[in-house]
Formats: sequence, C-alpha cells, structure tokens
Amino acid sequence: MLTSRLPGRVEPYKLAAHAEHLDGLVALADMGRLTDEVGAQQGDASVWLEFAIDAQGRRVIRGRLEADLQLPCRRCLEPMAQHVASDFLLGLVSSDDLAADLPSTHEPVLVENEQLDLLGVVEDELILSLPQVVYHDESACPVSREQLSSGADAEASEAPSGSPFDVLKRLKGNTES
Repeated sequence: MLTSRLPGRVEPYKLAAHAEHLDGLVALADMGRLTDEVGAQQGDASVWLEFAIDAQGRRVIRGRLEADLQLPCRRCLEPMAQHVASDFLLGLVSSDDLAADLPSTHEPVLVENEQLDLLGVVEDELILSLPQVVYHDESACPVSREQLSSGADAEASEAPSGSPFDVLKRLKGNTES
C-alpha cells in the first residue's frame, strides 16, 4: 500500500537521466481545478511515475494514476462514487516549439527552469481522465423518468407518427379549400 506523498516539484531531467521512479499519494482536496470541475473531493489519488529517456533521446514520464471520486450525476446532480484510472505518456519539453515535435503518442509537459510542478501534472491527468457524463442507474437516481420529460412531449412521442408527407397533404388540402 502506498503511504508516501509525492513531492510538489521535481527536477525531471535528473530523474530521467537516472531512470528513477516515484510512487505515492496526492491529496485530492489540494486540487483546486479538480474541485472547480466536479466539486470538493476527499481521499487520495494513487500515482506511479517512471522517468526515462526513450530510444530517440526524448525525456519522458510514463505514468498511471487511480482515484475514487464523488462525481455529480448529470440527472440529479447528487454525488456518486466513480473510480477513475489513467495510463499516460508525457514528453518533457522546454518550449512550445519543441512540443510540436513530439509524436502524437506523447502529451507535452512544459518544464520551466529545470523544475516540474508534479502536482499540477497529476491534476491535469486526473481532469483529462474524468468521464464525459456520469449518471446513476435509473432505479437509483432520485430523479424519475417522469420528471425528466414534460407530459405533453411524452404523450406526443408515444403516438406513432405517420408519413412526414401527411403533414404536407393536410397543409396542401387547407390551402386548396
């Protein structure tokens, strides 16, 4: 079980040169942008990072993160448990121009003054791994099917629709009279 905390900032080029790996926990409550996106969270994200130099001489970080989050249901907006996991491959770059040279398999990460905001990178990856839409099962959601649709629209949609040209015939018949 992981019990150590990841450092907030690292020197990624040195870590890559020594083929170091880091694993540990990051407090979800410390992630302000995640809170803005999906609400306040409790607990930790488990993170594993391997710093390396690939065959083309690029400095990279291979990583995996996992977290149990409380995400708002899109029907009722009540929080629901959701396990989020992501594998990622990051290419370390010192400028935006170098980021354009990375292959599409790598996500660019800007390293400034040989320092990397590791917690910011982990938060970015966690936000990118959030599911697009989260719903409770219909039976477990406090919002019923009837509350999701208006009565008139529901009745109209239950009646079988005829040919779309029937409307034109009726309209044409009204203009000829």
